[in-house]
Amino acid sequence: MNLRSDGDGFLIDVLVQPRASRPRIGPVRQERLVVAVSAPPVDGAANRAVVELVADALDLARSQVAVVRGESSRRKTLRVRGASRAALEGLTG
Repeated sequence: MNLRSDGDGFLIDVLVQPRASRPRIGPVRQERLVVAVSAPPVDGAANRAVVELVADALDLARSQVAVVRGESSRRKTLRVRGASRAALEGLTG
């Protein structure tokens, strides 16, 4: 999984699967964390669902997770503030 610190949190590359039958996080595929959400990729709904799912999994406020790259793509980069590297690495299992 591609996880790096940028001084303002951690950047993590994800691969989003919109319109999934159920929301889930993982596994890692091609160095990207797979995030499946039931929301469609319309009007930012999938992006909001990804932020919500990751924030809830890490017990963070939604404002601590943001899409910083790839807003209109399945391949996105998230910035996560307030979580440890160990907590982020734990998302895969």
